[in-house]
Amino acid sequence: MKRQFILRAVTGILFVAVIVGCILYNPISFASVFTIITALTIYEFDSLVNKECEIHVNKIITITGGIYLFLAFTGYCANIQGSRIFLPYLILLMYMMISELYLKRPHPILNWAYSMLSQFYIALPLALLNVLYYQNGHGDMVSINSILPLSVFTFLWLNDTGAYCFGTLFGKHRLFERISPKKSWEGSIGGGLLTVAASIVYANLFSFLNLWQWIGLALVIVIFGTWGDLSESLLKRQLKVKDSGNILPGHGGMLDRFDSSLMAIPAAVVYLYLLILL
Repeated sequence: MKRQFILRAVTGILFVAVIVGCILYNPISFASVFTIITALTIYEFDSLVNKECEIHVNKIITITGGIYLFLAFTGYCANIQGSRIFLPYLILLMYMMISELYLKRPHPILNWAYSMLSQFYIALPLALLNVLYYQNGHGDMVSINSILPLSVFTFLWLNDTGAYCFGTLFGKHRLFERISPKKSWEGSIGGGLLTVAASIVYANLFSFLNLWQWIGLALVIVIFGTWGDLSESLLKRQLKVKDSGNILPGHGGMLDRFDSSLMAIPAAVVYLYLLILL
């Protein structure tokens, strides 16, 4: 047990250090690490669904699509390329659909569904990190704001840590027992309070959002991050697996580590755009 705890702690520290370092260092490290994460997460997802009877998702095509979508968003958001950069991706999506007409597999509709799910569930949310990272200024000017994507992950990590600690100490009322029996309302509230406290710290350090806007972002991350976690739990129950993979010793797979972010990132983008509109 002690050895497992040490392994989990070391893996967690290294994982956080790599993510934080790559976000803060420069655009190349940012794009590189999340392109790799996108590829590995889609690979895990495809491997899981391909274990289902007579389902076949083309790993090469879906991984290629995920990588290209992330880099296309990078080029578009950094104002390097126009919207035409997305045309090859649209062609790839059409290929996913058309190819099933000729492959004569037993369940083409399921193959379609899971192939598209790999893009809309994993590739698109991770690609949207570019929307947070690159900020449009006056004219064609684009600036880099590494704090926004960093804050999303900071809030998610603190919410998970707080939920675990408070749930272990005080958890009595199940949050969603049908899908995740271990999660409790007490843990979720504790994680939310810790995240809101962190947002107050961010508000004092970074003034591009005011206090209430930072708190609002934290609450959005908490709520949608929890739904993202539950959604992956539902997926794993459907596929009858405990972990999505074992690439991170003591932590499971990449999909296990980024499940919360797959809903939190799009929700953060919507929230921030609503702030602009309001």
